[in-house]
Amino acid sequence: MGLSESSDRLRRLVRVGPSPIHGQGCFARVALDPGDHIGTFEGPLVDTDGPHVLWVYDAERGELIGREGRNPLRWLNHDEDPNAEFDGFELYARRSILVGEEITIQYSAGA
Repeated sequence: MGLSESSDRLRRLVRVGPSPIHGQGCFARVALDPGDHIGTFEGPLVDTDGPHVLWVYDAERGELIGREGRNPLRWLNHDEDPNAEFDGFELYARRSILVGEEITIQYSAGA
């Protein structure tokens, strides 16, 4: 799937809007089931931390890789009981997510 196809698919699944958690957030446009692939955290690789940077441990390289989010997934907010989680830079539903529900992750997962 190409970058524009991936972006179009993601925009069909999520929308960005005001969040009761913090600032902006990602919200489900469609109902999602546990294990559903939501999208890929896309953006340039970076070597310094900053806003909207997701760090992923690359076991093959034995190092952390940072990516600065440039798509709607950069607006994911933290929750202690998140409904989604990353596997690398791929985001999946952990449980059922209702239409209109904010999609959340745990920022410190694995820490």
